[in-house]
Amino acid sequence: MAGSELRYDTVSFLSDYGRADEFVGIVHSVLRALAPGVGVVDVTHDIAPFDVSAGALTLARSAQYLCPGVVLAVVDPGVGTSRRGVAIEVGDGASVLVGPDNGLLAPAVSMVGGAGTAVELDNAEYHLPGGGNTFDGRDVFAPAVAALCRGVGLADLGTEVDPASLLPATLPLSRQEPDGLHTEVLWVDRFGNAQLNLDPDDLPEGATAFTLSAAGRTHVAQRAGTFDDVPPGSFGLVVDSYGLVAAVLARASAVEALGVAAGEEVVLSPTDAPAGVEVEVELGVHPDRRGAP
Repeated sequence: MAGSELRYDTVSFLSDYGRADEFVGIVHSVLRALAPGVGVVDVTHDIAPFDVSAGALTLARSAQYLCPGVVLAVVDPGVGTSRRGVAIEVGDGASVLVGPDNGLLAPAVSMVGGAGTAVELDNAEYHLPGGGNTFDGRDVFAPAVAALCRGVGLADLGTEVDPASLLPATLPLSRQEPDGLHTEVLWVDRFGNAQLNLDPDDLPEGATAFTLSAAGRTHVAQRAGTFDDVPPGSFGLVVDSYGLVAAVLARASAVEALGVAAGEEVVLSPTDAPAGVEVEVELGVHPDRRGAP
């Protein structure tokens, strides 16, 4: 079957499979075998194992930029249980999202305008026989994706379900408290920038500098338009490429200096103090140097 005969010619694939094992390659091969000519875009396979929330946020950040087609997302700690496998049509059929119904798909569905039709993938005619029930990416989701690419109708893949019954994701919200604006680190990119669950409009109007309290320490950060607007050795708050506030450190890892990771809290409060990195240092003689000249 030539690629031009495919209803969908692109599959965008996200998972927590990593690259050390054969899982990603096998799913690629199943897709190519069942839908010859399909192109696969690997969004990422480095979601932390079992971290559905991180996968959901990554998919939501990516959704509006993905090529129309089928999105295959697999972060599935409940594989083999009663959790449903689903296919969700969005954009009047422009795309379909396929994966476990565990909250992974919900934010991306919302980002692209909400669900149209959804089905549970319970028609075994479109499954592969497997040695067990622990690899639905290969045995259930990839065959369903390939079938959709070939033009099989959504209704043929299983029982229609009410989109309102799909499991929503649980995403944290920032909150204002007497000591400041309590935020959570949603995502840490490879540069160490900390995306916060904070819309720039939620920052106090007119405030240009803030204390950042995290991991029992306090730093000062200034609002900035770009990374290079942040003075060397200083923290900054910038609006990142997804429109959220991110805590950054000029040419260094903000999360290392803050001592936080994804899912941990950062409290912001306006300040008049000058920006700069504040680091606690304990001075003393190294044990190996005692008595040395």
